[in-house]
Amino acid sequence: MGKSKVLVVGGTGYVGRRIVKASLAQGHPTYVLKRPEIGLDVDKLEMLLGFKKQGAHLVEGSFSDFQSLVDAVKLVDVVICPMSGAHHRSHNILMQLKLVQAIKEAGNIKRFLPSEFGFDPARMGDALEPGRVSFDEKMIVRKAIQDAKIPFTYVCGAAFASYFAGNLSQMGTLFPPKEKALIYGDGNIKVTILEEDDIAAYTIKTKDDPRTLNKTLYLRPPENELSQKQLVEMWENLIGKKLEHISIPEQDFLASMKGMDFAGQVAVGHLYHMFYEGALTNFEIGEDGEEASKLYPEVKYTRMDEYLKLYT
Repeated sequence: MGKSKVLVVGGTGYVGRRIVKASLAQGHPTYVLKRPEIGLDVDKLEMLLGFKKQGAHLVEGSFSDFQSLVDAVKLVDVVICPMSGAHHRSHNILMQLKLVQAIKEAGNIKRFLPSEFGFDPARMGDALEPGRVSFDEKMIVRKAIQDAKIPFTYVCGAAFASYFAGNLSQMGTLFPPKEKALIYGDGNIKVTILEEDDIAAYTIKTKDDPRTLNKTLYLRPPENELSQKQLVEMWENLIGKKLEHISIPEQDFLASMKGMDFAGQVAVGHLYHMFYEGALTNFEIGEDGEEASKLYPEVKYTRMDEYLKLYT
């Protein structure tokens, strides 16, 4: 059998461009939706042309033209949609409902991987406002997928290294602190952090694996399940210097939401669930899930001590 054909919707985005790269690297015929909505965004145009030079096929399609989505979907076996769910970027989760309709109409797709990658929304029913909107919307998309009887895999469970590792999980910066590290609570809650290219590699590996059909693939490689204190200590060992650790009590952290804009409040809520509740790691993976590093040991994921060397 030949390699599955893959359509990436949102291929110029933060995660999407890495999924295109991983799909090409793993030898799959890779299609990228070329949407007229990019307007005059020349950076996205250059990215699309770069994909084409690497062997990807560009397919015209728009969420405002349903038939164009159906026609694009009919070209492939697998659809992956890493559209942004982050409020500080664009937030497009519910746009996927049109794509779900197009996949149902086309009737040929063997697997759909919607925009997930972080918290498992099925476990976030008690999440705080206003940040819970991300999880509620992902559950709306999941229900539409399952109601349409579309084969799926949900990829969940990791914090992005660019946002949570290099800055030692400090808010408001992407770089490590020089003197003081703010520690959430006691700093001992475990969080899974993965380099974004590794997330993409696991996503492409799982896209037509029968072991993950209609299941959730959790990104929880054991060596990257770290507490914030462990992460800070890794950095201290690298630079040969101890930082001052300043603990933020739970109630003080929640109180910091007051007066923030919407995106800031969302961020605080998500950090609370991650670092005070341990929402990425505080459960055992059940029969409805699989763990990525166990299924795909050939993916040599980046350990965070190696990743942090980039910041020295």
